[in-house]
Amino acid sequence: MDVNLDRWLAYIERQHPRSIEMGLERVRAVAAQMGLARPAPRVVTVAGTNGKGSTVAFVEAIARAGGWKTGAYTSPHLLRYNERVRIDGEEASDDALAQAFAAVEAARGDTALTYFEYGTLAALWLFERAGLDLAVLEVGLGGRLDAVNVVDADVAVVTTVDIDHTDWLGADREAIGHEKAGIARAWKPLVLGETDPPSSVLRHAYAIGANAIRLGSDFFHEPVDAAHWRWREVGADLLLPVPGLAAPAQRANAATAIAALRALPGAALPERAFAEGVANAALPGRLQRFDRGGVEIVVDVAHNPQAARELAAWLQARPAAGSTAAVLAMLGDKDATAVVQTLAPHVSRWHLAGLDGIARGQDVAAFAARLAGTAAAAGSRDAQVAAALDRALSLAASGDRVLVFGSFHTAAAALAALHSGR
Repeated sequence: MDVNLDRWLAYIERQHPRSIEMGLERVRAVAAQMGLARPAPRVVTVAGTNGKGSTVAFVEAIARAGGWKTGAYTSPHLLRYNERVRIDGEEASDDALAQAFAAVEAARGDTALTYFEYGTLAALWLFERAGLDLAVLEVGLGGRLDAVNVVDADVAVVTTVDIDHTDWLGADREAIGHEKAGIARAWKPLVLGETDPPSSVLRHAYAIGANAIRLGSDFFHEPVDAAHWRWREVGADLLLPVPGLAAPAQRANAATAIAALRALPGAALPERAFAEGVANAALPGRLQRFDRGGVEIVVDVAHNPQAARELAAWLQARPAAGSTAAVLAMLGDKDATAVVQTLAPHVSRWHLAGLDGIARGQDVAAFAARLAGTAAAAGSRDAQVAAALDRALSLAASGDRVLVFGSFHTAAAALAALHSGR
């Protein structure tokens, strides 16, 4: 067996003609060949346009604080593939992932699997062998036809629904909501992390008999003071510290995670676990901050209009002492114009970068052309994110802020540059 993880990743990337291919038939067939059952006695599956990764991080941190051995499967990764599979807080090793990929390969025969499908089956194989108390699974795209949905969740979560991935999920919130609600199971809880979910989500829950548990109707969050907030539902009230993850939306994500854990059958986590998990949950690339000579660098994965609105709210609440420059690089299928228009009031200077050479990427010239007529169109242009970040920093003074965002690839490139000491 080849134990080199990089070779395995290169191999699995070539095994399907398309990077994205929706449908469960292939994954179900290979899972059956592998003899996969359930990854853990309890399973929480999380879908949503934004907030999935943060909600998974809160569920994982709270469960672990309560003594549960927890596995978390997330995507995409930022710096290492190993980030996608965590067991009891530790990233899966290269050797473990290689063994899991070998198990998938031995079972698939002539069934072509996408990169994500390989990864999902490998994670489920590892989880099943780890003796977990809880598995937390993040949907990759949509929900109904996503590979993660081969597992029947005890609690399904839909964080938010907004316009994104329209080529695969539909052109409006109703169509997208229907796809995301597909992770719900009959007579099981479906936790909804926004106060006004699409009616398609509620219709689907009603049609299958899922118990919809809604933010703003069945559970609530509210500020108490600068250091505390309150989570409550009928008969329960938790006083909690401010989430360790920044951004206005993180309180709603934490509240949704708490509702999901409390909805699990037989769950009995101590109150201290909720406070500890909320405070300690961490996730790279979500308003992650660095200091370089008095210049604040903020790296965020925001890549669609809804995420841009959340980012704008954070900037509004935390104005920089000086000016704010933005380093922006986005994939070709994203609504870049809407993102720029949302953030333009908070940005003094734009630096555009390319993301060519990756799936759905574009070079900086094509990106700039798409932004014609926006405030960002006149910004500087660099082929790579790291070069754009260097340029932004060279023009910044102490007290200024440099915001780097637009995609997971953008955040990954920035983090790699910052960790290398650039």
